[in-house]
Amino acid sequence: MPHLILVRHGQSKWNLERKFTGWVDVDLTGQGKLEACKSGEYIKKLKINIDYFYSSFQLRAVNTLKLIQDTLRDNKKPIRAWQLNERHYGALTGLNKDEMKEKIGEDKIHEFRRSWDIKPEPLSRNNPYHPINIDTYETIPREKIPDTESLKDTYDRVIEFYNSDIQNKLLDNKNMLISAHGNSIRALCKFLFKLDNKKISMLEIPTGNPLLINLNSKQEIIECKYLDKDRAKDLIIF
Repeated sequence: MPHLILVRHGQSKWNLERKFTGWVDVDLTGQGKLEACKSGEYIKKLKINIDYFYSSFQLRAVNTLKLIQDTLRDNKKPIRAWQLNERHYGALTGLNKDEMKEKIGEDKIHEFRRSWDIKPEPLSRNNPYHPINIDTYETIPREKIPDTESLKDTYDRVIEFYNSDIQNKLLDNKNMLISAHGNSIRALCKFLFKLDNKKISMLEIPTGNPLLINLNSKQEIIECKYLDKDRAKDLIIF
């Protein structure tokens, strides 16, 4: 029975500042680092061997994974995949969420954040926050870098990568841990739990709280739970 552990990175500096972050490469806060270490402690208690570690290209996910591996004393080389990056928030990138609620209305911001296939206006490629202007992404083919994304766009790239790289390892009974982001994990949960477009809009992923998913040989979920029960969000799977 393979184990799949999903961890949203610990609190980032722009989480704290209430900014739309997307592909901007910001690091963890002190609290975020503590969340990552605590995640490692919870995972350590499972006493399972993790065969593969994955993260996105983004610093907050990379460093969350590093702290988890340090806690586990496991120095396997992680696999970094840009397909696991956070959703690109387009022209909203870098803007304060609360200020934008006042400017364009709470309903519109909720629509941008939680709708399935609505995306914000594209971010100008001259903007310093655009991924083509961030060194972290210099190895990604230019045509693959988005100007904006909906959750559907994020889903498409996450699930394509899952099907091509992760699924076969799970079928081979390998355990793995993925350190990623709120929307890339939401996309993966939509796929794994077979959530419809309405239910996925209600799913919130907490920072720094590992989600343990156990699968059978048919890739069906037989058990799932957040390891930190005091900070667990509802899993909307039915």
